[in-house]
Amino acid sequence: MVNRTFSFEFFPPKTPEGMDKLRATRDQLALLKPKFFSVTFGAGGSTRDHSLETVLDIQRAGYAAAPHLSCIGSTHDNIRAILQEYQTHGIRHIVALRGDLPSGMASAGEFRYANELVEFIRSETGDWFNIEVAAYPEYHPQARSARDDLLNFKRKVDAGANSAITQYFFNADAYFNFVDECATLGVTLPIVPGIMPIGNFSQLARFSDACGAEIPRWMRKKLEGYSDDIESIRAFGLDVVTDLCERLLKAGAPGLHFYTMNQAALATAIWQRLGL
Repeated sequence: MVNRTFSFEFFPPKTPEGMDKLRATRDQLALLKPKFFSVTFGAGGSTRDHSLETVLDIQRAGYAAAPHLSCIGSTHDNIRAILQEYQTHGIRHIVALRGDLPSGMASAGEFRYANELVEFIRSETGDWFNIEVAAYPEYHPQARSARDDLLNFKRKVDAGANSAITQYFFNADAYFNFVDECATLGVTLPIVPGIMPIGNFSQLARFSDACGAEIPRWMRKKLEGYSDDIESIRAFGLDVVTDLCERLLKAGAPGLHFYTMNQAALATAIWQRLGL
Protein backbone atom coordinates (compact mmCIF):
# COMPACT_ATOMS: atom_id res chain seq x y z
CA MET A 1 0.00 0.00 0.00
CA VAL A 2 1.45 3.39 -1.05
CA ASN A 3 1.81 5.84 1.82
CA ARG A 4 -0.87 8.38 0.93
CA THR A 5 -1.97 11.52 2.74
CA PHE A 6 -5.67 12.17 3.35
CA SER A 7 -6.75 15.44 4.95
CA PHE A 8 -9.76 17.69 5.50
CA GLU A 9 -10.02 21.46 5.40
CA PHE A 10 -12.15 23.68 7.67
CA PHE A 11 -12.77 27.40 7.91
CA PRO A 12 -12.77 28.99 11.38
CA PRO A 13 -16.31 29.50 12.75
CA LYS A 14 -17.20 32.98 14.00
CA THR A 15 -19.74 31.99 16.65
CA PRO A 16 -19.79 29.55 19.61
CA GLU A 17 -22.60 27.62 17.85
CA GLY A 18 -20.45 27.37 14.73
CA MET A 19 -17.58 26.04 16.84
CA ASP A 20 -19.84 23.39 18.39
CA LYS A 21 -20.98 22.31 14.92
CA LEU A 22 -17.40 22.17 13.70
CA ARG A 23 -16.37 19.98 16.64
CA ALA A 24 -19.12 17.51 15.72
CA THR A 25 -17.96 17.54 12.06
CA ARG A 26 -14.33 17.13 13.11
CA ASP A 27 -15.08 14.20 15.43
CA GLN A 28 -17.06 12.48 12.68
CA LEU A 29 -14.26 12.95 10.12
CA ALA A 30 -11.63 11.94 12.69
CA LEU A 31 -13.09 8.42 12.55
CA LEU A 32 -11.63 8.24 9.02
CA LYS A 33 -8.14 8.76 10.51
CA PRO A 34 -6.93 11.62 8.28
CA LYS A 35 -3.31 12.71 8.55
CA PHE A 36 -4.34 16.27 9.50
CA PHE A 37 -7.07 18.91 9.49
CA SER A 38 -6.18 22.24 7.90
CA VAL A 39 -7.76 25.56 8.91
CA THR A 40 -8.08 28.56 6.60
CA PHE A 41 -6.77 31.98 7.53
CA GLY A 42 -8.44 35.37 7.06
CA ALA A 43 -6.09 37.99 5.68
CA GLY A 44 -5.82 41.34 7.44
CA GLY A 45 -7.12 39.94 10.73
CA SER A 46 -10.63 39.07 9.48
CA THR A 47 -10.61 35.54 10.90
CA ARG A 48 -6.99 35.39 12.06
CA ASP A 49 -7.82 35.04 15.77
CA HIS A 50 -10.55 32.52 15.02
CA SER A 51 -7.99 30.51 13.00
CA LEU A 52 -5.61 30.16 15.95
CA GLU A 53 -8.48 29.30 18.28
CA THR A 54 -9.77 26.62 15.86
CA VAL A 55 -6.30 25.14 15.32
CA LEU A 56 -5.65 24.88 19.07
CA ASP A 57 -9.09 23.37 19.63
CA ILE A 58 -8.30 20.63 17.06
CA GLN A 59 -4.92 20.05 18.68
CA ARG A 60 -6.39 19.84 22.20
CA ALA A 61 -8.78 17.16 20.95
CA GLY A 62 -5.71 15.08 20.03
CA TYR A 63 -5.62 15.61 16.24
CA ALA A 64 -2.93 17.06 13.97
CA ALA A 65 -3.75 20.57 12.77
CA ALA A 66 -2.20 22.55 9.91
CA PRO A 67 -3.04 26.27 9.98
CA HIS A 68 -3.10 28.22 6.74
CA LEU A 69 -0.91 31.30 6.77
CA SER A 70 -1.40 33.95 4.10
CA CYS A 71 1.08 36.78 3.79
CA ILE A 72 -0.47 39.44 1.57
CA GLY A 73 -1.10 42.63 3.52
CA SER A 74 1.20 41.42 6.31
CA THR A 75 4.52 42.55 7.72
CA HIS A 76 7.56 40.45 8.66
CA ASP A 77 6.90 41.28 12.29
CA ASN A 78 3.36 40.04 12.38
CA ILE A 79 4.13 36.85 10.45
CA ARG A 80 7.07 36.28 12.82
CA ALA A 81 4.73 36.68 15.82
CA ILE A 82 2.24 34.15 14.36
CA LEU A 83 5.03 31.64 13.65
CA GLN A 84 6.34 32.00 17.21
CA GLU A 85 2.84 31.45 18.58
CA TYR A 86 2.46 28.25 16.54
CA GLN A 87 5.88 27.03 17.65
CA THR A 88 5.02 27.73 21.29
CA HIS A 89 1.93 25.53 20.88
CA GLY A 90 3.91 22.74 19.20
CA ILE A 91 2.31 23.17 15.75
CA ARG A 92 4.68 21.62 13.16
CA HIS A 93 2.69 21.91 9.92
CA ILE A 94 1.72 25.03 7.94
CA VAL A 95 -0.05 25.73 4.64
CA ALA A 96 1.78 28.80 3.28
CA LEU A 97 -0.20 30.96 0.85
CA ARG A 98 -0.07 34.37 -0.72
CA GLY A 99 -3.78 34.97 -0.07
CA ASP A 100 -5.94 37.81 -1.39
CA LEU A 101 -5.53 41.44 -0.45
CA PRO A 102 -8.37 42.31 1.96
CA SER A 103 -10.87 44.73 0.44
CA GLY A 104 -10.10 48.33 1.27
CA MET A 105 -6.41 47.60 1.83
CA ALA A 106 -4.21 49.47 -0.63
CA SER A 107 -0.79 47.98 0.07
CA ALA A 108 0.33 44.38 -0.39
CA GLY A 109 2.52 44.73 2.71
CA GLU A 110 6.03 43.34 2.95
CA PHE A 111 5.32 40.09 1.09
CA ARG A 112 4.18 39.95 -2.52
CA TYR A 113 4.35 36.23 -3.29
CA ALA A 114 4.04 32.93 -1.46
CA ASN A 115 7.66 31.96 -2.25
CA GLU A 116 8.74 34.98 -0.15
CA LEU A 117 6.63 33.66 2.72
CA VAL A 118 8.13 30.15 2.42
CA GLU A 119 11.65 31.67 2.39
CA PHE A 120 10.81 33.76 5.45
CA ILE A 121 9.39 30.77 7.39
CA ARG A 122 12.55 28.77 6.62
CA SER A 123 14.88 31.64 7.58
CA GLU A 124 13.02 32.21 10.87
CA THR A 125 12.28 28.63 11.93
CA GLY A 126 14.62 26.32 9.97
CA ASP A 127 13.08 22.87 9.54
CA TRP A 128 10.56 23.23 12.36
CA PHE A 129 7.56 23.36 10.00
CA ASN A 130 6.39 20.93 7.37
CA ILE A 131 5.35 23.50 4.73
CA GLU A 132 2.55 22.87 2.22
CA VAL A 133 2.00 25.30 -0.66
CA ALA A 134 -0.83 25.73 -3.17
CA ALA A 135 -0.75 24.40 -6.73
CA TYR A 136 -3.09 25.27 -9.60
CA PRO A 137 -3.59 22.50 -12.18
CA GLU A 138 -5.83 24.87 -14.19
CA TYR A 139 -3.50 27.80 -13.51
CA HIS A 140 -3.89 30.67 -11.10
CA PRO A 141 -6.55 33.12 -12.35
CA GLN A 142 -4.00 35.98 -12.15
CA ALA A 143 -1.18 34.12 -13.92
CA ARG A 144 0.03 35.76 -17.13
CA SER A 145 0.59 32.39 -18.79
CA ALA A 146 0.69 28.67 -18.04
CA ARG A 147 4.50 28.77 -18.13
CA ASP A 148 4.61 31.70 -15.70
CA ASP A 149 2.34 29.87 -13.30
CA LEU A 150 4.51 26.77 -13.42
CA LEU A 151 7.65 28.81 -12.71
CA ASN A 152 5.88 30.54 -9.79
CA PHE A 153 5.11 27.12 -8.36
CA LYS A 154 8.74 26.02 -8.80
CA ARG A 155 9.89 29.13 -6.90
CA LYS A 156 7.77 28.07 -3.91
CA VAL A 157 9.26 24.58 -4.05
CA ASP A 158 12.82 25.92 -4.34
CA ALA A 159 12.15 28.22 -1.36
CA GLY A 160 11.65 25.16 0.84
CA ALA A 161 8.14 23.70 0.48
CA ASN A 162 7.73 20.02 1.45
CA SER A 163 4.54 19.27 -0.48
CA ALA A 164 1.61 20.93 -2.22
CA ILE A 165 -2.19 20.84 -2.20
CA THR A 166 -4.01 21.81 -5.38
CA GLN A 167 -6.96 24.06 -5.96
CA TYR A 168 -9.98 21.81 -6.58
CA PHE A 169 -10.69 20.71 -10.15
CA PHE A 170 -13.04 18.32 -11.93
CA ASN A 171 -10.81 17.49 -14.89
CA ALA A 172 -8.32 14.77 -13.90
CA ASP A 173 -6.24 15.34 -17.05
CA ALA A 174 -5.48 18.91 -15.92
CA TYR A 175 -3.93 17.45 -12.75
CA PHE A 176 -1.94 14.73 -14.56
CA ASN A 177 -0.67 17.25 -17.10
CA PHE A 178 0.37 19.64 -14.31
CA VAL A 179 2.28 16.91 -12.42
CA ASP A 180 4.03 15.86 -15.64
CA GLU A 181 5.03 19.46 -16.42
CA CYS A 182 6.38 19.87 -12.88
CA ALA A 183 8.46 16.72 -13.31
CA THR A 184 10.06 18.15 -16.46
CA LEU A 185 11.25 21.08 -14.30
CA GLY A 186 12.67 18.66 -11.73
CA VAL A 187 9.81 19.28 -9.26
CA THR A 188 8.94 15.92 -7.73
CA LEU A 189 7.48 16.75 -4.31
CA PRO A 190 4.04 15.24 -3.48
CA ILE A 191 1.21 17.25 -5.12
CA VAL A 192 -2.03 16.23 -3.39
CA PRO A 193 -5.26 16.87 -5.33
CA GLY A 194 -7.78 19.18 -3.66
CA ILE A 195 -11.30 17.72 -3.81
CA MET A 196 -14.53 19.73 -3.61
CA PRO A 197 -17.63 17.63 -2.81
CA ILE A 198 -20.72 19.02 -4.58
CA GLY A 199 -23.66 19.86 -2.33
CA ASN A 200 -24.83 23.24 -3.59
CA PHE A 201 -24.53 24.27 -7.23
CA SER A 202 -24.91 28.06 -6.88
CA GLN A 203 -22.21 28.10 -4.18
CA LEU A 204 -19.91 25.91 -6.29
CA ALA A 205 -20.43 28.15 -9.35
CA ARG A 206 -19.62 31.25 -7.29
CA PHE A 207 -16.43 29.71 -5.84
CA SER A 208 -15.32 28.39 -9.22
CA ASP A 209 -15.78 31.73 -10.96
CA ALA A 210 -13.70 33.39 -8.23
CA CYS A 211 -10.82 30.90 -8.10
CA GLY A 212 -10.57 29.84 -11.74
CA ALA A 213 -11.56 26.18 -11.17
CA GLU A 214 -13.40 25.02 -14.27
CA ILE A 215 -16.76 23.28 -14.02
CA PRO A 216 -16.84 21.32 -17.31
CA ARG A 217 -19.73 22.40 -19.54
CA TRP A 218 -21.48 19.00 -19.41
CA MET A 219 -21.39 19.09 -15.58
CA ARG A 220 -22.60 22.68 -15.41
CA LYS A 221 -25.52 21.93 -17.75
CA LYS A 222 -26.49 18.86 -15.77
CA LEU A 223 -26.31 20.70 -12.43
CA GLU A 224 -28.28 23.68 -13.81
CA GLY A 225 -30.91 21.22 -15.01
CA TYR A 226 -31.52 20.00 -11.46
CA SER A 227 -32.46 23.57 -10.43
CA ASP A 228 -33.29 23.45 -6.68
CA ASP A 229 -33.45 19.66 -6.46
CA ILE A 230 -30.78 19.27 -3.75
CA GLU A 231 -31.12 15.48 -3.61
CA SER A 232 -30.34 15.09 -7.32
CA ILE A 233 -27.47 17.60 -7.17
CA ARG A 234 -25.91 15.65 -4.30
CA ALA A 235 -26.43 12.24 -5.91
CA PHE A 236 -24.90 13.43 -9.19
CA GLY A 237 -22.09 15.21 -7.33
CA LEU A 238 -21.23 12.08 -5.34
CA ASP A 239 -20.99 10.00 -8.54
CA VAL A 240 -18.83 12.55 -10.38
CA VAL A 241 -16.47 13.32 -7.49
CA THR A 242 -16.08 9.67 -6.46
CA ASP A 243 -15.16 8.77 -10.06
CA LEU A 244 -12.63 11.62 -10.11
CA CYS A 245 -11.03 10.46 -6.83
CA GLU A 246 -10.90 6.86 -8.05
CA ARG A 247 -9.14 7.91 -11.22
CA LEU A 248 -6.64 10.08 -9.34
CA LEU A 249 -5.76 7.41 -6.77
CA LYS A 250 -5.52 4.67 -9.39
CA ALA A 251 -3.04 6.79 -11.36
CA GLY A 252 -0.85 7.28 -8.28
CA ALA A 253 -1.99 10.59 -6.71
CA PRO A 254 -0.28 10.86 -3.29
CA GLY A 255 -3.55 11.34 -1.41
CA LEU A 256 -6.64 13.58 -1.35
CA HIS A 257 -7.41 16.84 0.46
CA PHE A 258 -11.13 17.51 0.95
CA TYR A 259 -12.58 21.02 1.05
CA THR A 260 -15.34 20.17 3.52
CA MET A 261 -17.12 23.53 3.96
CA ASN A 262 -17.30 22.40 7.63
CA GLN A 263 -19.65 19.52 6.71
CA ALA A 264 -18.90 15.83 7.19
CA ALA A 265 -21.61 14.02 5.21
CA LEU A 266 -20.40 14.34 1.60
CA ALA A 267 -16.71 13.76 2.31
CA THR A 268 -17.63 10.69 4.42
CA ALA A 269 -19.87 9.31 1.66
CA ILE A 270 -17.11 9.71 -0.96
CA TRP A 271 -14.61 8.11 1.43
CA GLN A 272 -16.89 5.09 1.96
CA ARG A 273 -17.54 4.71 -1.76
CA LEU A 274 -13.79 4.71 -2.37
CA GLY A 275 -13.40 1.93 0.17
CA LEU A 276 -10.81 3.90 2.13
